Amino acid sequence: MSLIPSFFCNRRSNIFDPFSLDVWDPFKDFDFPSLSSSSFPQLCRENSAIVNTRVDWKETPEAHVLKADLPGLKKEEVKVEIEDDGVLQISGERHVEKDKNDTWHRVERSSGKFSRRFRLPENVKMDHVKASMENGVLTVTVPKVETKKLVTKSVEISG
Repeated sequence: MSLIPSFFCNRRSNIFDPFSLDVWDPFKDFDFPSLSSSSFPQLCRENSAIVNTRVDWKETPEAHVLKADLPGLKKEEVKVEIEDDGVLQISGERHVEKDKNDTWHRVERSSGKFSRRFRLPENVKMDHVKASMENGVLTVTVPKVETKKLVTKSVEISG
């Protein structure tokens, strides 16, 4: 049994997807508690929001459309940003409902900060990106640059 998957909270990324830019630095903002520490399970639980933010990306003839499941979040709690180098970032934070008087028997819903990054192809209009949120689903539409159709012109051969 390997300790690495449990140490990194079962975080898996797809290194074979050329459009995925899930930049995850395992050393950033962590003080690396020991495996026997009582705060370690809490660390995994709070960061599981990063893992559970699922995004679908489809390409249509007119645009690239990304849909992210963000149940329970309001549009004010989510940020969509585009960096100059063509990277689209979706980020936000899910807050934990904590009441000192309550006794929790099970906590399965993820909480904490999340961030997903995607490198956009070069054929998009980055200044025309639109985002909308409905029923906990964020939809980001990135229109494509219109490609000119090649016009073939016959040239008469003299002689």
